[in-house]
Amino acid sequence: MGLLDNAKDASEATAKRVGEFVDDTKERVSDSVDQAKADAEVSKAQADLERAEAESEATKIKNEYKEDLR
Repeated sequence: MGLLDNAKDASEATAKRVGEFVDDTKERVSDSVDQAKADAEVSKAQADLERAEAESEATKIKNEYKEDLR
C-alpha cells in the first residue's frame, strides 16, 4: 500500500499545483484586461481634451474675426 499512497499523494500535489497555476493565470489575464481598459480610458480622455482645445481655439479665432469685422 505504500507505493499506492505515494502515488496518490503525488497526484494530489500535482493537482494542487495545476489548480494554483490556473488561478494565477486567470488573475494575470484579468489584470491585463483591467490595464487595457484603463489605457483605453486614458486615450479617450486625451482625445476629448484635444477636441475641446481645438473647439476653444476655433471659437477664439471666430470671435477675433467677428471683432475685426465690427
